[in-house]
Amino acid sequence: MNFEKWQALGNDYLIVERSELPFTLTPARIRLICEGHFGAGADGVLLLGPAEDDQTVATLQIYNPDGSRAELSGNGAREAILYLRQRGWTDRDTFTISTDAGPITPQITGPDTCRVDMGIAALASANYPSGAPDGHGQLTAGGRSWSFQHIAIGNPQCAIALAGLQELEALDLAALGPPIEGHELFPNRTNVSFYTELSAAGPQAPARIRARIFERGVGETLSSGTGASGAAIAYLLATHAGATGSAGGRRDAAAAVGDDKGGAGTGAVEVELEGGTLTVEVDDDLRVHLTGWARPVFSGRMSDEFIKELHETE
Repeated sequence: MNFEKWQALGNDYLIVERSELPFTLTPARIRLICEGHFGAGADGVLLLGPAEDDQTVATLQIYNPDGSRAELSGNGAREAILYLRQRGWTDRDTFTISTDAGPITPQITGPDTCRVDMGIAALASANYPSGAPDGHGQLTAGGRSWSFQHIAIGNPQCAIALAGLQELEALDLAALGPPIEGHELFPNRTNVSFYTELSAAGPQAPARIRARIFERGVGETLSSGTGASGAAIAYLLATHAGATGSAGGRRDAAAAVGDDKGGAGTGAVEVELEGGTLTVEVDDDLRVHLTGWARPVFSGRMSDEFIKELHETE
């Protein structure tokens, strides 16, 4: 079984073409493949299959290292997109692929960069069924009450603003992440983003925030594209709500996100993560574009012995 390992800001995936698979990808097999000591080691598996219609280039299925399936991954999607281009699945700069979250359309912007239309984010979704229309809520975890913003951007996000960088860096995400990820408010679990402002938007510069991400089914990651998107949207919504002078302004923010961002573009935010920086652009209707890089690490072939072990793994 041939595969390639790619990484985007330290978020690494194994890319496998469906035609290479000698078995079904069960959760137990995925866990073994992603295991760092007994398997190939990765943050997940990207399974690429042939297009299901003439509007798309390929289908993409994304698996977390715990064996669960993710609707979307911003970093994983960029890795798959650039892989498809490099491996000759398409020669176009702009094309569409199918994901569990729906079709996404990237634009290749360089040898290892692309800008991805991630679709329109929602503040209310079935992933937070008891939530208000504005997606705002409160929960208790780690002995503390947290105010959060729910966003659905392919997958569920719980974004939490902090007062400063020192507080952000001091968080014990290994202890705090699991109870929020699995909180009863989120029946399908949730990704968790903690963020703080580094600098506000200027006339010719986007806003900058720093974020730490606890990813559903993964744990704390060096980077997450959807997590960065969730944090950026929450930041813009909170900024607009603050500018209007009331939390109620958050309900109208989707119609005015970034109205006063000047030359930075509509709601452009640079999100600094442990593995690097991603640029998130949010349109008036909460359509999100994510820009960043992804690169191959190595290609490989799983041994006959390991394939046998995977066959024997239920």
